[in-house]
Amino acid sequence: MERRNFLRLSATSAMAVAVAPSLITQKLYAEDGSLFQTFEKVQLKDSEGNPMKSATLIEEENYVFNYPHAATPAIMVNLLSPANKDVKLKAEDGTEYVFRGGIGAKGTIVAYSAICAHQLTYPQKSMSMFQYVPTTGKTLAYEHAGVFVCTSHLAAYDPKQGGKVLGGPAKQGLASIILEIDADDNIWAVAVLGPNKFQEFFDAFKQDLKAEYGRRGAKKLVKTEAVVKTLKNYSAEIIQA
Repeated sequence: MERRNFLRLSATSAMAVAVAPSLITQKLYAEDGSLFQTFEKVQLKDSEGNPMKSATLIEEENYVFNYPHAATPAIMVNLLSPANKDVKLKAEDGTEYVFRGGIGAKGTIVAYSAICAHQLTYPQKSMSMFQYVPTTGKTLAYEHAGVFVCTSHLAAYDPKQGGKVLGGPAKQGLASIILEIDADDNIWAVAVLGPNKFQEFFDAFKQDLKAEYGRRGAKKLVKTEAVVKTLKNYSAEIIQA
């Protein structure tokens, strides 16, 4: 029988996933450990150093922060309706994993790596060709908005289904950034779920990242806090399609 890698999660830990993934002691990763990786528990803060609160997130706004590395961008969105729960996904190599859903009072808050799974397009300070398109917007990448879109080659991803590919040339979905909300409503990033493109990203943009972050700065892991900005304040120009 063909051996497959499945995300393993006991019934007793399922609720813990939604509440506090970093506290789980059971396995929460594929058999080889490649699709779920914990990192430092990092608090999300605004540009003035104030903790980001889940209750203050504007619906369908693009919130950009770097995690888990100093140069790897992620986008957090408070969706209009809850993300789907227990979505089964598959990486390009066939490895299967499960997206457990959004967080927050309504299960509407999600975050994903903002590195396109196709050809690594990502939000830059000069411009961004990767973004979440609000439901009131329009996109050529998919039949309706409310999706993540890379305007380089019109790849579209579903934020409600764990970053699943909806259209375009991408062969796998986006890596999900696992978030927690503490008792004071502060938001923390704690792990990455799904096939990430971090190493390919570092290799492809080595010279650009070196110029911005120094020789080894791009790969440094974020340790305690990550600054969050809206995409419109992060990138000088946003390219839409």
